[in-house]
Amino acid sequence: MSGTSSPEAVKKLLENMQGDLRGLSLECRKKFPPVKEAAESGIIKVKTIAARNTDILAALKENSSEIVQPFLMGCGTKEPKITQLCLAAIQRLMSHEVVSEAAAGNIINMLWQLMENSLEELKLLQTVLVLLTTNTVVHDEALSKAIVLCFRLHFTKDNITNNTAAATVRQVVTVVFERVVSEDERYRDVIEQPVPVPGNSNRRSVSTLKPCAKDAYMLFQDLCQLVNADAPYWLVGMTEMTRTFGLELLESVLNDFPQVFLQHQEFSFLLKERVCPLVIKLFSPNIKFRQGSSTSSSPAPVEKPYFPICMRLLRVVSVLIKQFYSLLVTECEIFLSLLVKFLDADKPQWLRAVAVESIHRLCVQPQLLRSFCQSYDMKPHSTKVFRDIVNALGSFIQSLFLVPSTGNTSAAINQTGSNTSGGTASAQTNPGMLGISGGVTVLPAFEYRGTWIPILTVTIQGSAKATYLEMLDKVEPPTIPEGYAMSVAFHCLLDLVRGITTMIEGELGQAETDDQTMTEATSSPTQSSDQQDLQSVSDQTDKDLVSRAVWEEMVNACWCGLLAALSLLLDASTDEAATENILKAELTMAALCGKLGLVTSRDAFITAICKGSLPPHYALTVLNSTTAALSSKSYSIQGQNVQMISPSSESHQQVVAVGQPLALQPQGTVMLTSKNIQCMRTLLNLAHCHGAVLGTSWQLVLATLQHLVWILGLKPGVGGALKPGRAVEGPSTVLTTAVMTDLPVISNILSRLFESSQYLDDVSLHHLINALCSLSLEAMEMAYGNNKEPSLFAVAKLLETGLVNMHRIEILWRPLTGHLLEVCQHPNSRMREWGAEALTSLIKAGLTFNHDPPLSQNQRLQLLLLNPLKELSNIIHPDIRLKQLECVLQILQSQGDSLGPGWPLVLGVMGAIRSDQGESLIRTAFQCLQLVVTDFLPTMPCTCLQIVVEVAGSFGLHNQELNISLTSIGLLWNISDYFFQRGETIEKELNKEEAVLQKQAEEKGMLLNRPFHPAPPFDCLWLCLYAKLGELCVDPRPAVRKSAGQTLFSTIGAHGILLQHSTWHTVIWKVLFHLLDRVRESSTTADKEKIESGGGNILIHHSRDTAEKQWAETWVLTLAGVARIFNTRRYLLQPLGDFSKAWDVLLDHIQSAALSKNNEVSLAALKSFQEILQIVSPVRDSEKPDTPPAINVPALLGAMTATGLGRSFMRTDSIGERIGRYESEPPIITDEIEDLNLWWAAWSTWYRIGSESTKPPITCDKLTFIPSQPFLTALIQIFPALYQHIKTGFSMDDLQKLGVILHGAVSVPISSDASPFILPSYTEAVLTSLQEAVLTALDVLQKAICVGSENMQIMYPAIFDQLLAFVEFSCKPPQYGQLEMKHIANAKYNQIQLFAPAEWVALNYVPFAERSLEVVVDLYQKTACHKAVVNEKVLQNIIKTLRIPLSLKYACPSESTWKLAVSSLLRVLSIGLPVARQHASSGKFDSMWPELANTFEDFLFTKSIPPDNLSIQEFQRNESIDVEVVQLISTEILPYANFIPKEFVGQIMTMLNKGSIHSQSSSFTEAEIDIRMREEFSKMCFETLLQFSFSNKVTTPQEGYISRMALSVLLKRSQDVLHRYIEDERLSGKCPLPRQQVTEIIFVLKAVSTLIDSLKKTQPENVDANTWAQVIALYPTLVECITCSSSEVCSALKEALVPFKDFMHPPAPKVQNGES
Repeated sequence: MSGTSSPEAVKKLLENMQGDLRGLSLECRKKFPPVKEAAESGIIKVKTIAARNTDILAALKENSSEIVQPFLMGCGTKEPKITQLCLAAIQRLMSHEVVSEAAAGNIINMLWQLMENSLEELKLLQTVLVLLTTNTVVHDEALSKAIVLCFRLHFTKDNITNNTAAATVRQVVTVVFERVVSEDERYRDVIEQPVPVPGNSNRRSVSTLKPCAKDAYMLFQDLCQLVNADAPYWLVGMTEMTRTFGLELLESVLNDFPQVFLQHQEFSFLLKERVCPLVIKLFSPNIKFRQGSSTSSSPAPVEKPYFPICMRLLRVVSVLIKQFYSLLVTECEIFLSLLVKFLDADKPQWLRAVAVESIHRLCVQPQLLRSFCQSYDMKPHSTKVFRDIVNALGSFIQSLFLVPSTGNTSAAINQTGSNTSGGTASAQTNPGMLGISGGVTVLPAFEYRGTWIPILTVTIQGSAKATYLEMLDKVEPPTIPEGYAMSVAFHCLLDLVRGITTMIEGELGQAETDDQTMTEATSSPTQSSDQQDLQSVSDQTDKDLVSRAVWEEMVNACWCGLLAALSLLLDASTDEAATENILKAELTMAALCGKLGLVTSRDAFITAICKGSLPPHYALTVLNSTTAALSSKSYSIQGQNVQMISPSSESHQQVVAVGQPLALQPQGTVMLTSKNIQCMRTLLNLAHCHGAVLGTSWQLVLATLQHLVWILGLKPGVGGALKPGRAVEGPSTVLTTAVMTDLPVISNILSRLFESSQYLDDVSLHHLINALCSLSLEAMEMAYGNNKEPSLFAVAKLLETGLVNMHRIEILWRPLTGHLLEVCQHPNSRMREWGAEALTSLIKAGLTFNHDPPLSQNQRLQLLLLNPLKELSNIIHPDIRLKQLECVLQILQSQGDSLGPGWPLVLGVMGAIRSDQGESLIRTAFQCLQLVVTDFLPTMPCTCLQIVVEVAGSFGLHNQELNISLTSIGLLWNISDYFFQRGETIEKELNKEEAVLQKQAEEKGMLLNRPFHPAPPFDCLWLCLYAKLGELCVDPRPAVRKSAGQTLFSTIGAHGILLQHSTWHTVIWKVLFHLLDRVRESSTTADKEKIESGGGNILIHHSRDTAEKQWAETWVLTLAGVARIFNTRRYLLQPLGDFSKAWDVLLDHIQSAALSKNNEVSLAALKSFQEILQIVSPVRDSEKPDTPPAINVPALLGAMTATGLGRSFMRTDSIGERIGRYESEPPIITDEIEDLNLWWAAWSTWYRIGSESTKPPITCDKLTFIPSQPFLTALIQIFPALYQHIKTGFSMDDLQKLGVILHGAVSVPISSDASPFILPSYTEAVLTSLQEAVLTALDVLQKAICVGSENMQIMYPAIFDQLLAFVEFSCKPPQYGQLEMKHIANAKYNQIQLFAPAEWVALNYVPFAERSLEVVVDLYQKTACHKAVVNEKVLQNIIKTLRIPLSLKYACPSESTWKLAVSSLLRVLSIGLPVARQHASSGKFDSMWPELANTFEDFLFTKSIPPDNLSIQEFQRNESIDVEVVQLISTEILPYANFIPKEFVGQIMTMLNKGSIHSQSSSFTEAEIDIRMREEFSKMCFETLLQFSFSNKVTTPQEGYISRMALSVLLKRSQDVLHRYIEDERLSGKCPLPRQQVTEIIFVLKAVSTLIDSLKKTQPENVDANTWAQVIALYPTLVECITCSSSEVCSALKEALVPFKDFMHPPAPKVQNGES
């Protein structure tokens, strides 16, 4: 205002006023004098005011009524010129605000008159305007009058006036409300008592309002009245009014001054009570109207909707909703429902168009939409308004496609378009053109089922610029261009989505940041503010919950409709930009749903995009199942049955790619259009930018991408990236150049998509991994049972995802690798291969990745990474295992030094290879192992060394490749060497580890469980090594067994020195004896089948041609090895507690080996037996029993010294010290074991071996096993040495046992094929080594007894028995069971029949028996007088035994036998008889005499016939032996007759008698008779007989009796012979008698003569008279013989008769002789 109140302005005003008044007075001078006067007085008045007052303007205003008066009068003149002048002057006054209320009233009245006179209408309006705008003096009636004035001018005939008036009215109305606003401003700080608004509708109840507000209230109320065609209350004088204008005014007020209505309850009341009912009433024609319904059906004619009103109503409604929504919740619900109704298809096109525009206005106001949602959709029983709006838009769009609007300008084009597809070539070749002519560019449009709707640019995005809602000048409904409604609706949808998502995401973001600050606040609250902070936090949370509920409801309400509409539009869109917008909307919705966690809706939008990406009707189960769950859609895309490339809606899309569908049975090919590719890119975009919220819908996204990738023929390359490249399927994929250039981009985006997974949070990442896994599972399902190319998308992407998320690999490692492991087990090789590729790449990448903290400090992670490598071992497919092993090899080469705790896993992988897995696998695994043993033993933790041992051992057991097995045994040797060299460090480390483990175990209260506990850990390592070698020693392959055995015993020999003393216990029991047990078992059960060849053309030696023989070799090796250890390490073993038990077990093994039915084994067992008894010194020269073994390792000692033997070791058992200890105190190794028990155990083992091996078989068939001679020899040779140690306790019982064995051993026959090598030829009298050994054994015994104590000597008789038994063999070779044996002479050497049992040949026992006999004699010579020998009747036994060969005489197998027997008998008797006589009284020899008599009898009068070829000299020699015997009788027996039993002497006499008479053999030829008569012998007998008959040394009556008896026997015998001869001679007549009878008689005759000679020589007193009588009685008989015809008899008779001359004495007187 300063402009008008400055002094210059005031001055100027005064001048102007005076000028105006002067002008007025001039004009009125003539016609209107009163006016002139008034004007002039006015000038004076002005001047006066100016002069008197300092505040001129105020004074002017005070007097304004008077000042204005002249002008009013001027106007009253109705003269145009004057009126104009006056009005101008009045305006000037007004503009300077010097008009008082009264003056203003006057002015208005004056203007009203002018108006009624229709004068200066425009000027009037101008004046009113100035009056009302410059100040606020016009009130109440004056104001209403002014407003009415304007209204009335609006309805004049003049157009310009009308329009000006209309504008003025609008401005005036605005002014009225502006006054209210400024009034409120003024009173803002004054707090009033609010007055309750009365409930009745009394329009006058405005007393509470301030003046300006009251005016506005009245004005607004009347406007409502007018629009409703009712009379106004305040605007008195209105003549006419139009609804359209009224509505426009209402709209502008509502739109411009919402705060007035919101702040004043009175106004709010008006809105509710007046405006809303009015609007609803006015809408009724639109609601009821149905396009095309016949009016006749309804009784009252339906009022047609009127465009201008309708359109204005919608505008009002828009404002109401926008501004007063909060006041008019219920009313708005009605309005919105109406809006929705107006979209119905049966409403006029224009109505639908403006309705859509109105809805568009709402759609760009997301906050408003949010309110709808809160007020309606979220209330329990309310209309779901927001949902309805969205659904209505959807239905609207649908209806546009279903009911093509008539008067469609482009229908013709459309028709042509459709037809050409059938006929015109151009359309066929280029489906992208709408084929009118090739060159026309296509309008952007939607096309669906033949309905073609162009897309118009109707508005810029985000603003709802309406076209038809602004057509305020139109009365008739406009024609709506085709596509307009669709385009607006389309934009509605886009804006709706954009609005909602931006709003919600903004708030979400805000909430998140609030949360963060909140959390930060609460994480460190101070004491004081604690409570309130928590309070605010909970408020915040509540607020968040409310907001979230709203957001969710909004999305839930709109997504179905949106999706339905967008999907339809997407399907129909032919414009890339439109498609892009639709996809963008779907994408943002999907992302929003994801952020809010609304899974169903999120999945639905994603499914829509996915479906868009794939060819129509593409069978993808994931998508189909999802869509089925969604609301049923009437627009579903059932393409009509048109023969086209794709459904009708796609006919105008350019096909860019043709490929194979990814299905089990692909039917033909599918096409991808550019729109598919566009959708695919959206999908990629979605996944890329919103991966974090996809959750489970990763499944959908990835499944779709997988199919697209498949159709486009992208294949995985290194690292899992997909590259364009076609596989075997070949030519079915056709890509246009357009898509070819896109492919690298797509492939790139795909890779980036998975690269961006590194930015996802953990949960989302898990969703991604799960989705990939389930995709992969489907691909696996599909690849089952066929070898088609599988889809490797999922596997490749799992790999890619794993690689980029290496920094947090832990969280996804398990699901990732778990799944890849399943893939690796798949039967389809390509699938498998990729699974393995992915897995191994991940493992290698994981190990090389620079983790934080590094792997070396994060053992758990390292083990986690390596674990799947181990899991691969459970898969049988060799290709996978090969990959696994290659991976291991690469890991070893790159990371070998830093594997640390990962070693057990890596080694486990090598060790998991089984024999049946093919050579190449085993070879690769073995290569890894070799690398480990050669390079990495020092770098791995010592705890893993045991695993290395086990793995190496397991390779030894593989039976695929002998070389590998043998090499692995070599590796074990290398490992043992490594242990030996690094022993000290390994030991320290293991002990440290052990302590830790021990502690852990104690904490858990468990026992430490490891093999070979409680040996120290380093020893356990050795024990594992030994145990492994032990297992290899029982491998099925001989070569492996041999190699392992040698290695085992070598390493125990070379390195055993490192073991703790106590560990030897375990070595013996758990390693060596365990091994022996297994070898024994395998050997005894081995197959006896012949092995034809050793694989290939290798010939096998006959000594190894059965499994049994091959095992025999192993047994030999093992037993020898163990025995050697026992022998060389005895000084270590003996102090162990249970050495004797071990000794027993070892002996038991030796026993079973010795008794095995294999000569090689049994013989070796005895060698081992000898070795452990230290009968033979150990085989190797290097280990002489008198030096401790350690000293024989100078190299080792040197090395140890170099590494510092000189240091004082902390630990008692460090290696150096052990060696040192052995050095300093060499153990005494003597040839005997101190402990008697051990020797006795050995003895009983020896006994068992002996008794078992020599026991004859019960049955005999061809399989009977008979021990070999070397075996028996070795066995017997052990005894003497063994005996030396046990002789002190060697009892009779033991001797008995020994005897049984010796007897048995000698009895064993040999097979005829071996006999030539063992037996001497029959003629040589040689002992076999076995027989020698037996005799040696006995010899040792008797020598020991000889020097032994008294009680030992009672064993002599037993030894005699044993020897005598052997002596018997000379005549009765021993029988071996029931075995048939050939005598050696008739064994068939040459013809050994195959398959026949080997013939068994008995040995030639003669030399043995004879040697035994010699031993007996020698022994008897030494021991004859021994008490035991006497008591046990040894002499009798000797005689009894000798009787056998002697009685056989010529029938003996060997002549030498009986000759030796005789000489032995003579020697024995020469010693034994004196002893016998000595003991005569004791009766100990009583039973011997008859035996002796029988023996003489059997020998001297043998029943055997001398052989025919016996020469005369021989015979004479033999006779001289007989004579010797008789001589013995005469010298050693008969002289001592009084010490000898009578019967015996009688027997001897009878025998001599018999010898003296009948001693010839009847088999002699005539010629030899003289010689063969054994005359020397007879003579000897006779002489002896006679000598003893007439012995003059009769000392006892008994002796005399013997003589008498002898003579009478002789004489009686002679008598008998002679008598018989005479008889025979007489009977025979002329025949000569048989030769032998003649010989006999000659002999008798000779004997008689000899007798008589003898009697003569004897002292007469010694001859019994009786005897003489008998002699003389012979005489007559002799005489009778004279008649005999034989000259020989005659000469003999002559000799016999001659001596009788001495009996020719004259008779003498009787004398008493000594017969009383």
